[in-house]
Amino acid sequence: MYSVHTENGLIPNYDRNSFKIFLEGSRALLEAGRQCGYLTEVLTAPPSESMPSHECRLAALCDMAKQLPLTDESLMAPVQMLNRDGLDPSLDLFSYITENPFDCTYEVTLMKEKYLLPPRSRFLLSDITRMHPLVNSGDKFDLIVLDPPWENKSVKRSNRYSSLPSSQLKQLPVPALAAPECLVVTWVTNRAKHLRFIKEELYPYWAVEVLAEWLWVKVTQTGEFVFPLDSPHKKPYEVLVLGRHRSGTDRALPEQRLLISVPSVLHSQKPSLSAVLKPYISPEPKCLELFARSLQRDWTSWGNEVIKFQHSSYFTRERAEEPSMTSETVIIQ
Repeated sequence: MYSVHTENGLIPNYDRNSFKIFLEGSRALLEAGRQCGYLTEVLTAPPSESMPSHECRLAALCDMAKQLPLTDESLMAPVQMLNRDGLDPSLDLFSYITENPFDCTYEVTLMKEKYLLPPRSRFLLSDITRMHPLVNSGDKFDLIVLDPPWENKSVKRSNRYSSLPSSQLKQLPVPALAAPECLVVTWVTNRAKHLRFIKEELYPYWAVEVLAEWLWVKVTQTGEFVFPLDSPHKKPYEVLVLGRHRSGTDRALPEQRLLISVPSVLHSQKPSLSAVLKPYISPEPKCLELFARSLQRDWTSWGNEVIKFQHSSYFTRERAEEPSMTSETVIIQ
């Protein structure tokens, strides 16, 4: 490994080839983004509305639910379905996978709060000690994406969410949930010890072969890195570690790839990987996100704040202008 000098100073933790790929790839993608209008030359004014101040109590509710006795697993179906009238308020959100089986988004009231559930989405609201409904469902997933709440000083100071020691990630039942040749993708911060833990301990423990490391590069609306490359603390990129469970496939997977986007204003919200990973998984795959805080169409999601960003306060409602269309369309704020 080398430290590469640029006009802006020292860029650590890159060999010369990787650094060249990073800069040249970023430059090409940013130019393409400007040409298609995704990026602008002038920073647009931020929305006049402030971000929702909804206080999320989901994690606290999950902690309380741990005090309840476990349901007899031999007598329960692991999935409860949304019906046309919404959800029965007496349903147990902590012991069952909840599914919206319909081809439209449903607004439902859960625990006296309104949430929007995307079409054909499923979720389990629980902490790491109560994941048995996922295992008991019998589903085997072709893609598992994890966004662990890594321990770091910034999160500890902000108190935005609870972090999890790396060692506890081994409790996740990934081998029981993974289909043959399942693609496992983990978001990781730029701390070297977290990256080493995934590659040297976590993935081998799950029988996942490490195949690639991709970078998500975060830029502003004008195409500037959100942090300087030579910043000693925060970096303008995050790493994705990709591997396959019990790999034996010859399906090619690029060892290096750059993904560039403007990050969400919602803290720690990652871009969807569905389209990017589609060429590397089976057709009509079953997809699972662990440590999710929002839902995706056709995905199963798990976490102790799994529907946090599905709260209605994060959305605005617009009525279609065409006279022939009378339905309402919900768009993200």
